[in-house]
Amino acid sequence: MSRKQQLLKRHRRNKRIGLLIGLLLLLVIGICVAWWLPLVLAVLAWVAHEAWFADHLFYAPGEDYQYRFSADAEVSGVRFERGRLLVDSALEADATLVLAIRVKSAWLGRLLDPAVEILGGESPDRQAFERGVNGVRYLNLSGLAPALMAGELRLHGRFCRLLGAPRLWAWATADYTAQRMMVIAPHADDAELAAFGLYSQADKPWIVTLTAGEIEAEHYQQMGMDSVEAARIKGRLRAWDSIAVPRWAGVPEAQCVQLGYFCLQLPVMRETPDQPVASREADLSDIRLFRQFNPFPLPADQDGLPTWNNLLADLRYLLLMARPEVIVLPHPVLDPHPDHICAHQAVTEALHGLEWQPTTILGYANHLHDNDRWPMGDAGTGIALPPQFDDALVLSPSSVSLSLAQQRDKAMALGMMHDLQPAPPFKRRVRRWLQRVLAGRAPSPYGENEFFRKAVRRHELLWRLGKDKS
Repeated sequence: MSRKQQLLKRHRRNKRIGLLIGLLLLLVIGICVAWWLPLVLAVLAWVAHEAWFADHLFYAPGEDYQYRFSADAEVSGVRFERGRLLVDSALEADATLVLAIRVKSAWLGRLLDPAVEILGGESPDRQAFERGVNGVRYLNLSGLAPALMAGELRLHGRFCRLLGAPRLWAWATADYTAQRMMVIAPHADDAELAAFGLYSQADKPWIVTLTAGEIEAEHYQQMGMDSVEAARIKGRLRAWDSIAVPRWAGVPEAQCVQLGYFCLQLPVMRETPDQPVASREADLSDIRLFRQFNPFPLPADQDGLPTWNNLLADLRYLLLMARPEVIVLPHPVLDPHPDHICAHQAVTEALHGLEWQPTTILGYANHLHDNDRWPMGDAGTGIALPPQFDDALVLSPSSVSLSLAQQRDKAMALGMMHDLQPAPPFKRRVRRWLQRVLAGRAPSPYGENEFFRKAVRRHELLWRLGKDKS
């Protein structure tokens, strides 16, 4: 069982215990006070839960985030005076900048999302944190170096206060867009969620999607299809999306590839590399149905078997064909999704001993262990660093800044993805309405799916894996 599954299991257990205690208290109140009072209290408790306590937050808001950055990245002469952030050192205009500072929630910040307003740049920003926050947090100030060096950058707490001495780190940002780039997507939409802004600016991008994403096809069953037919049509649609949507960013069709392996079966494939692993829901053991839109044949097309060895052969073939200098793929530690972990492992194995090696590998995290709402805050705002509580790993962020026009292009790309189009369940829509009314959370203007809020931001946050070999 993964750490994320363990945390979710513990969360659900604690929730059941809390519900049982609440029911016992309501029973006592009904017996001792009035029969109707528990009904009113139960409704109010449910509303309060949906508005303020429904987030999957698997840590205490009072914990410090713990990051370890290389010592040579820290900037000296940083201070916070009368709401203004000042620095004595020179900074590159496009550097990735991360500021550590203690954020302490005000009493209203337990009901409304506390945020740090960042003023003084070309456009104001707001980066939100957990309700009740009281610990060290890491702001993303990338793109704001000119305002910072000019002494114009101001930080203001909204429903929170900023305390203690700040620390600032800076990393030079290489021009990855001028290099040959390959984005590895475990599922259709992962490349767009993590790196649409980056790859849309690249001169020679490739998008390689590993799985068809055919499972959880209830939306298509509602159209009258049986479970197998629904899974197959969902897989075909997502295969089409993985080839067609990158064209919106100018990626040539000849550089978009769908490998067609089956969703959530990569871990099983890796355990038995030479054994075929069939789809969970599509009643298929041949991957070629989901490869029909590919621009050229691949090694596994010969037998269509969903094996780990075939996956490695496909990846080696593509790596030698594209010869990417930059590979963008899921981060092996920050992103807990099993297919994402295996995607990283597959690329690592495929590169082992290969005659072509990339100069740069960048990791992304479309999912987190500890906080399902991250990136917190509204669409269009910046992305602060995610929760991190183990400083054993030295991390090196690389932030890509997106203009408003680029954000809108990214939103349109996500809107073309069939998996993000169905309306959320009724309960989730009610919860969001309550959060909008009672907790002040704004909906995304681009779509109902939560990824329109999470991914359409002024930053794309990536992580350098290893040292650049350039």
